[in-house]
Amino acid sequence: MGLSRKRQRELKRLKRGASELWEDQKDVLEHASKVVRDARRQLAEVNREYVAPRVRDTFEKRVRPGVESGIDYGRQFAGATRDRVTQDFLPAVSSALGTALAALEVAKSPQVRQAIGRMTKSATKTVAPAKSSNGPGRYILMGIGLVAAAGIAYAAWQTLRADDELWVSDEPEAAIDE
Repeated sequence: MGLSRKRQRELKRLKRGASELWEDQKDVLEHASKVVRDARRQLAEVNREYVAPRVRDTFEKRVRPGVESGIDYGRQFAGATRDRVTQDFLPAVSSALGTALAALEVAKSPQVRQAIGRMTKSATKTVAPAKSSNGPGRYILMGIGLVAAAGIAYAAWQTLRADDELWVSDEPEAAIDE
């Protein structure tokens, strides 16, 4: 298929335009990469001159003292805890354990077992429950309770009864005057 001369010229012109565009794009990309490199360099200098010193100063003035004081408090707490455990807790626990072991050893001896056996036998024989006597206070309290219950029952009956006579209609004043 043959193209006319006019179409061939247009195609050559389009090829030339495309190659020129391609070259222009390469130049634009080169220029953009130079700008990015310069920006990166400038950013590194700004970081080095302004940001890093401020961060360092803030760390030195605010963060480090707080961390150091926290560490100091932690050490003081650990030391106080260690002292309390070694001076108060361990001696108390060891004396309690020693007392318990001594009591177990004493309980194992046959003389102590015999004495405990004698005490339990004599305690069961001599202890007798005390009898309670019916005094007048009991009957007085029962009477007061009965009177209170009767009063409550009467009040309830008065409240719940249906009295038609309690509600008398008012007569007109004119009828009263005659």
